[in-house]
Amino acid sequence: MTLIEIERWLDDCLDLAATASLDASLNGLQVARRTTDVSKVAFAVDAAMESFRRAVEWGAQLLVVHHGILWGGQQRITGNHYDRVRFLVEQDLALYAAHLPLDVHPEVGNNAGIARQLGLVDLEPFGMYRGVALGWKGIFADGLPLDEVVSRLAGRQGEPVRTLPFGPPLVKSIGIISGDAPWGAAQAAAEGLDAFVTGEPAHEIYHHCLEQHIHAIFAGHYHSESHGVQSLAGRLARETGLGTTYLDIPTGL
Repeated sequence: MTLIEIERWLDDCLDLAATASLDASLNGLQVARRTTDVSKVAFAVDAAMESFRRAVEWGAQLLVVHHGILWGGQQRITGNHYDRVRFLVEQDLALYAAHLPLDVHPEVGNNAGIARQLGLVDLEPFGMYRGVALGWKGIFADGLPLDEVVSRLAGRQGEPVRTLPFGPPLVKSIGIISGDAPWGAAQAAAEGLDAFVTGEPAHEIYHHCLEQHIHAIFAGHYHSESHGVQSLAGRLARETGLGTTYLDIPTGL
């Protein structure tokens, strides 16, 4: 396939337009390549030199990431930003980024992946941000102890899962927003959920969770956002026949 064909496939699959008005990331193809043909596509959470090197070592012509290198307004191409752009150009490695589109997607999204990992049922949109639901909420067919919920969230590398264990003895309902979204705990409490899952903690929600009797679970930013790129890699391989691989580079955070 050509790079343009893969770009169109990714744009359509992820529906970039749905979150364009609220995402700081410049989603889509961020760096092109000289050669148009692509047969191998690598996937990673972060656009960093380690990801770039591993993609090149594997023989990829395109790297798809959740956290790209272009955010907000104009950026000076200096320092490590220059080093990254220069490496991509010199190695003829294209870069595609999907931030919020890869959080909200109902099939290959990060939050959908966490819901599957937990075994939740009766999923509904959750976590409103500027008019868009970023995450999902669901229930367990039978309530689970908090320790079992945490065990289901644990990553392959044993990334630490931190908790504010202030909810009921059995968890029956959970709201999920991957990454850095501790503010979602307030929405989860307002909707009467037993627990809330995100990636990163925040000091200011401690007393809110304590007073509202809700568990807050922090699975790590990297781990909570590793589901999407893996699911997207699988779908791309199935539907196009391209070679794909996931570059697992955990930060422990």
